[in-house]
Amino acid sequence: MGKEGRAAKIAPVMVILAGICWGIVGIFTRELSQAGLSALQISFVRSCVTAVFLFLYLLIYDRKKLRIQLKDLWVFLLSGGVGTVFCNFCYLTTIQNASLSVAAIFLYTAPFMVVLFSRWVFREKITVRKGVALVVAFSGSALAVGVIGSARALGLTDLLIGLGAGMGYATYSILSRVALKKYDPFTVTAYTFLVATVVLLPFCGITDVVTKVAASGRVAANSALMGIVSTMLPCVSYTFALRHMETGKASILSFVEPLVATLAGVLVFHETLTLQNSVGMLMIFCAVVLLNAKLKRWGQSRLTTETKEMK
Repeated sequence: MGKEGRAAKIAPVMVILAGICWGIVGIFTRELSQAGLSALQISFVRSCVTAVFLFLYLLIYDRKKLRIQLKDLWVFLLSGGVGTVFCNFCYLTTIQNASLSVAAIFLYTAPFMVVLFSRWVFREKITVRKGVALVVAFSGSALAVGVIGSARALGLTDLLIGLGAGMGYATYSILSRVALKKYDPFTVTAYTFLVATVVLLPFCGITDVVTKVAASGRVAANSALMGIVSTMLPCVSYTFALRHMETGKASILSFVEPLVATLAGVLVFHETLTLQNSVGMLMIFCAVVLLNAKLKRWGQSRLTTETKEMK
C-alpha cells in the first residue's frame, strides 16, 4: 500500500478524532464563560490561539508552508472571514435566541449542504448509503441534544440565522477542500484562522480579553487548551482528511461531535442522560459504522455497481 493509500485509510479516523476534539470544547468554553468572557470574545481567543500556535510551529519547523500566492488569497478570505466567522456569529446568536441544543442541530445541517455542494463542485456521487447515513446521523443528533420533543418554537429570523451557522460550516469545508488542491493542511488552517482573528479583532474588546485572560492562570490555560486541543488539532486533522476522502463523507463522520459533547456533559458536568439522548447517540454511532463498513453479499463474489459506488 502506497503513501496515498495509507493516508486514505486513516482519513476517516482523522475526521472522528476531529469530532472528538470539537466535542469537548464545552469543557473549556464553560470555564471561560464563568471568567466573564462573552461568546464573541471566546471565539476571538479560539481563533487567535490557533493562528498563533500554527504560525509559530511553521516558522520553526517548515517555513515553506507559509508561502501562498496572492491570487489564492480569496480562498482564505472566504474560508476564514465568511466560513469561520459567519458560522461562529450565527451559531452564537442562535444560542442566545434559542438554546445550545437548537444551535447545535442547526450547525449540523451543514453535512446536507456539503453533500449537495460537493455533488456540484467536486462531482461527488450521492449514494444510497451516504444518504441513509446522513439522515440517521442528523436524526440521532436531534435526539442526542434534545431538540426532538422540545416545545420551543422559532421565528423566521431565528430559523434563517440558525441555518446560517450550517451554511458557514459548509462553506469552510468546501473552501478548505479547494485550497487543499494546492496547499498543505497546516497552511490552509493557519491562514483561515489568521483571517478569522483579524475579522473578529475590532469587535471583541481586545483590552478586556487580555485583562481577563492574564488575570488567571486557569483562564490562560483553558484558553490555550481550547485553541490547541479543540481547534488547532481537530481543524488540521479534518483538513488533512479532506485531501484524502470525499467532503460529503467527512462532514457526515463529523457527527461524532454532538455524541462526544453529550457524553462530556454527562461525565464532566454530571448532566442527566435520558433514554432519548442514549438512542440518539446510538443512531450517530450506527451511521458512522454504516458509512465505513464494507458491504458484501453472502454467497456472491461479484459486487453490484451500486455497492461499489457506496464504498
